[in-house]
Amino acid sequence: MPLSILLNGYQGRMGQAIAAAAPGAGVVIARRLDAGDALNAPAFAGVKAAVDFSSHEATAPFVRLAAENKVPVVIGTTGHTAAERKEITAFAKKIPIVWAGNYSVGVTLLNFLAQRAATVLNSGYNVEIVEMHHRDKKDAPSGTAEKLIEIVREARKLAAGSVVHGRHGLVGARPVDQIGVHALRGGDVVGDHTVIFAGNGERLELTHKASSRAIFASGALLAAQWVVLQKPGLYGMDDVLGLKS
Repeated sequence: MPLSILLNGYQGRMGQAIAAAAPGAGVVIARRLDAGDALNAPAFAGVKAAVDFSSHEATAPFVRLAAENKVPVVIGTTGHTAAERKEITAFAKKIPIVWAGNYSVGVTLLNFLAQRAATVLNSGYNVEIVEMHHRDKKDAPSGTAEKLIEIVREARKLAAGSVVHGRHGLVGARPVDQIGVHALRGGDVVGDHTVIFAGNGERLELTHKASSRAIFASGALLAAQWVVLQKPGLYGMDDVLGLKS
């Protein structure tokens, strides 16, 4: 039996990619919503999961209605404020939510490897994170880069102030407890992410390059099929792939 879902943000790049990938993944998009459409309880009637690739300000109202109708949610939207993240996370007490900045299987493994590298390599290995996306991307750094920052910070027990976004002028020598982050924009780049561990005499670079949004769509649909079997809680793609165990 195909999985019936509600797709929020169907006119966007990812919405279109999910619509294209759904038939091959055994998923039926029963309802579609986008900016300007009425968001109400009937939209959730009869669907088994809801997938959100809309805009940061639209996610919380969408998840609130999903929680009221006991519909599990997959969130792929990025750029949320701290207040929005707090509001959305609270709904995980009522329904299972998979929330990831990137639904690529390869990026999920990049996160896993970055965590291991940041733990094994000491502070003598300076960390720089570089990401590049198409010219129309609105938020920076990307949700994937934000996740990588979080991973390195936690592995090295660094404060939020250790993160530096770009550099300009006479900034002085680089502190050992700093994470440099650089967001590049141009052309039609789907998504490139590199985590650099630069030590004396050697450098380790972990890189993922996406050439098609189909990989993100496939991952999001995999997450939708997984989340309907879960208890209420907040999950990531590492849970979907079983990497936490």
